[in-house]
Amino acid sequence: MSIDKNNITTQDELNEPAPMDQADERAKAEMKELERQAKKDVAEGLQQTDVEDDETGAEDDDDKPAPSLLDRRR
Repeated sequence: MSIDKNNITTQDELNEPAPMDQADERAKAEMKELERQAKKDVAEGLQQTDVEDDETGAEDDDDKPAPSLLDRRR
């Protein structure tokens, strides 16, 4: 079987982009979706942490000053 060179239609003639040319666009779209999902997961994790702190009555240690070595009594 031989290829008839007169019957070949190229992607350029059909204005069809090559799969290699589409790879960058697909990768960017996939990365955006992964980033969106990661942000959603982090937000849900932070909300769950806030709920757990409220349930246990935990206080924020960030508001307290760090203990000083000078405050220690012998």
